[in-house]
Amino acid sequence: MSQHFPPRTGQQYSIKFGDYAAVVTELGADLRTLTYRGKDVIVPLGPNDPITTCHGQLLIPFPNRIAGGEYTFDGKTYTLPIDEHDRNTAIHGYGYRSYWKLESLSETSVTQSWRMPFLLGYPFDLIVTATHELTADGLTVTLDAYNNGDTSLPWALAIHPWLSNGEKGYGDEIDGHNAKCRVTIPADTHVTVDDNLIPTGTEPVDGTKYDFRSGALLVNQPFDDAWTDVHHNADGRTYATFERPDGLTVHVGGDETITSFQMCTGTGFPAFMHPAGTAIEPQTAYANAFNTGKDLIVIKPGEHSVTKLYIDATLA
Repeated sequence: MSQHFPPRTGQQYSIKFGDYAAVVTELGADLRTLTYRGKDVIVPLGPNDPITTCHGQLLIPFPNRIAGGEYTFDGKTYTLPIDEHDRNTAIHGYGYRSYWKLESLSETSVTQSWRMPFLLGYPFDLIVTATHELTADGLTVTLDAYNNGDTSLPWALAIHPWLSNGEKGYGDEIDGHNAKCRVTIPADTHVTVDDNLIPTGTEPVDGTKYDFRSGALLVNQPFDDAWTDVHHNADGRTYATFERPDGLTVHVGGDETITSFQMCTGTGFPAFMHPAGTAIEPQTAYANAFNTGKDLIVIKPGEHSVTKLYIDATLA
């Protein structure tokens, strides 16, 4: 007797408001599609398409890399599984690997929850609730991290939307399409890294290819870099901007908890995992924060940490 199973990414939750439409999946609470007036805002994925570049994923309880998969918190040292063997790092956390529990679903929003599995390298009782909501202003992703345990826990996050450059497909020619796009990142400081992309320090962006404060075409690829000392508006929000030749402009950012942006052009990736676009990721902390403590959020027992992230689009 045959059994019917949903796609490998689980249930597909479709939400819509006005000119916006999105699909969020049971697996990882991933953002699989986001469109504005029928145009792809992010590189779209079907229900059974594998994610090769983390795009659409929630990166929790840490974004980016932890050197050697080891960190010390409150005087104790923990060891995480190595995910990126060529760089000997643990990367992008664990939220994207699990099926999330549906809490509520409406025409315009979906709320899901996830409890961190008991992992010796992160033995904290963390419960995360994610709400994807569409309004006339675009997509808001609200992440609420709750410490259900009896000890403090380390926490950082990012979202990883791979913004579509308006073209289709995969492969090395994508770099040429990216070069026609203009990026603005409101940040004064570039994070320097070693060969394993672990931060070694910071430098001012002035006079370098990393100065995107006034906007620049992506002609100096590759980029897989972080920027910090970001500018926030009077309302506490910060946004990076991605402008395409077809007139679509995308803003991606978050609230006052966002301290950095990561941008990855995918240059040098194998063709099958080099999508037509660029990842621009708002982060509460950049790589190796569990070791450095830089911008690390510490959640005490019984307390919450809430971050709001935003993606919107306009069409000229």
